[in-house]
Formats: sequence, structure tokens, C-alpha cells
Amino acid sequence: MTIAFHTLGCKVNQYDTQAMLERFRDRGYTVVPFDTRADIYLINTCTVTGTGDRKSLQLARHLKALYPGCELILCGCLAQRLGKDLLSTGARLILGTQHRASVVDLFEDALRSGTQQVAVDQLENGVPFEPLSVTSQEEHTRATLKIQEGCNGRCAYCVIPSVRGPVRSRNASEIVHEVCTLTAHGYREIVLTGIHLSSYGLDLSDIRLIDLLEMIARLPDVHRLRLGSLEPTIATPDFARRLAALPCICPQFHLALQSGSDTVLHRMRRRYNLAMYRDAVRNLRDVFPDCAITTDVLTGFPGETEAEFQETMAFLSEIGFARIHVFPFSPRSGTPAAQMPGQLSRAEKARRARLLIAEGEKTREAFQRRFYGRTAQVLVESEKDGQYFGYTPEYLYVALSGNKAYETGSEVTVILGPGNGNTLSGAPVA
Repeated sequence: MTIAFHTLGCKVNQYDTQAMLERFRDRGYTVVPFDTRADIYLINTCTVTGTGDRKSLQLARHLKALYPGCELILCGCLAQRLGKDLLSTGARLILGTQHRASVVDLFEDALRSGTQQVAVDQLENGVPFEPLSVTSQEEHTRATLKIQEGCNGRCAYCVIPSVRGPVRSRNASEIVHEVCTLTAHGYREIVLTGIHLSSYGLDLSDIRLIDLLEMIARLPDVHRLRLGSLEPTIATPDFARRLAALPCICPQFHLALQSGSDTVLHRMRRRYNLAMYRDAVRNLRDVFPDCAITTDVLTGFPGETEAEFQETMAFLSEIGFARIHVFPFSPRSGTPAAQMPGQLSRAEKARRARLLIAEGEKTREAFQRRFYGRTAQVLVESEKDGQYFGYTPEYLYVALSGNKAYETGSEVTVILGPGNGNTLSGAPVA
């Protein structure tokens, strides 16, 4: 049988999808592109926003309308949240955020019985880290590695703790083994990811995130090690100093912000304020002067005044982010924020999002200009119409100039210059 996969949402979801793909492939299924006819379609859903819900459901219904005889598997966060309510899509299997290592058996059992099945468990304290692993990924130079699951936070707007469960950390020896497997397959950059990456080790007795990074950095053939989203509270002077001692660490740090207003952060129930955020940025820039600081901003939170919004705009300019991802607030049922007074209109949230995106473009361009005329290493990742593209350790996207052909996965020394939009030009150094 043929099977096609599609992932919505975050890098953790992408990892989970790859792990399930490998299990189907190992059992004799043929994996085909998602835009072709397949016997089975697996959609790894997202529910972090209303948009994620909508896209997940629209895609499921579209497939069943286009291919009425196909088998459908819905898994991931929306499946965990809605469970049996998704049976109306006609899916053969509804699979939450557990039991994905058994996805083939669960699907085949449902198929043999001729029934729809739901495999969604309550995620309570004591649930173990699910034993998922991968050996390859769609990208040929960069591999995402999931080391942590769940979140113990209770931010007022976020549904993720209820669909991903409490913090669970992967055993360090398993992580080291998978890093070795991925580098042996030619991956030159490893990206560590998790639902709440900064919490890695909180449920273990003798290790924290920085200890794990030092273990990985000592391994042979780890050329680049990049971190996923971090809480600013982790970036202490000691954490930054120990990071700076690891040559393979990519100096690009995604520090979650959400709002540049202390009063909004308080209502969001975030665990830091702007002074703490400034300290985190300062600690990292003290040891990585040219590091890229990227972030997420959630605008239109209930009760957000124009003055609070302007505080956020000013803070973005002050920090000088290399990239900003902007999300309008989306009420999630069951979260405190969904019932808070002062809900803003969709039009107002869209207006504020446009302004934040424009501010983000300004700070991105200013950050990129700092690198004009500098020498940098570009990891070649793709080719289009004879031109090659890749990223620097700071996650600057570069188009290589000239007519020379490069091998994917090679590193090229270039002199950076202005390019087109998000893309810089890179003139290879002879």
C-alpha cells in the first residue's frame, strides 16, 4: 500500500511525522508525495491556533472528497484535543500525541476490524517519554532531533500543555546515539527541539540542557548544533559562557517574547518580565557579539491597549531582532484567555500584526546590513536553476553568486553582501 504524509505546525510535529513515516516504510509501505494519489494519507495536525484547527480539518475533508476510497489517519495535537469528535471526517484512525510508535499496528488493527478507532489517552504526570527516533529526514543537510516533550507552564492563552502533557525528557544516551546516526548519514547540522526545550532535564536527576549540549559537542562529526525555542530565563551568564565554549554552537537564539509590555506579560502568565528578557539578550551578546536573536510575538491579547501595543513596538526596535514571527491572538477553548474581557476585533488584531511585521522587517534588514562585507561560512542546502542556497550559522539565508556547482552539504566561505529581501548574496572566496 502507498502512504503520504503531511505535517502542520512546529518542528516537533515534523520530527514526529518522520518517526511515523519510517515505521510505515520499515513495514513495507511505499511512501509517496502528498500531492499524488495514495492508499493512505496521514495528517499530523496542529491546534496551537484557530488557523491550525481550520487547516487540519479542511485538508482532511478535502482528501476524503477528492479520494473517497482513501484511508485517513489524523494524529497530533488537534486529534489529542478533539478525539472522537474527529470521527466525522471519516478517518480510520484518530491518534493523539502518544502511541505513535505503534501507529502501524493501530492502523492495521482498525483496518482488519473494519471500524474507526480512537487512540487518545489522558496525559498525566508519570507518562513516559515516547520512544520515537529517526534515521533520516527530508532535508539533506539539517536534521531536527526531538529531545523533550510537554510543558509544565500554564500560560493563559496556551492549549499546548493539555495536548502535549507534562515535561518529559529523553534519555541522554539515546540522544547521543541518534546524533551519531544522523551525522553518519551525512547531516552536518543538528537542530535540537522540544515543546519546552529549556525544561530539558527537569524530570531527570543529573542533567540539564547545557550539560547535554556539552556532551553532544564532544562527539565527532557534529559540525553545527542549533537550538530551538528557548525561554529567556535560561540564558544566565553561566549558561551563555558554557555555550560560548562549544565551537559547534550556532549563534542564533530564539528567545520567546510574546509581548513587549510587562502588564501584558503578567496577564499572559509568562514567567519573566522585560528586565529579565534584556538580561538574557545581554548575556548572550556578551559572549556572541554578532548572534542573531529571533522571537515570536503574540498580538491582540485580551485587554491589550494601544499604549501596551506601542510598548511592544518600541521593545522590538530596542532589541533589534534578526527575525520576528507574528501571531494574532486566537482564543482557545478551555484556556483562561478565551474568557478574559477586552477581546479585540479580528480587524484590530490584523492591523497590529501588520505593523509588527513591518517593524520586524526593519530590524531584520538592520541586522543583515551588519554583515555586509564580512566573511561567513555557508552550508549549501539547495539548488534552483543553477544557483545554490544555504545558511550561515546565524541563520542568514544566502544565495551563492557565480556559476560554480557545489555539493549539497558542503561549506563554502563567502563574502556577504546585499541581496533580495530575506536573501543575502554570497561571493565565494577563491
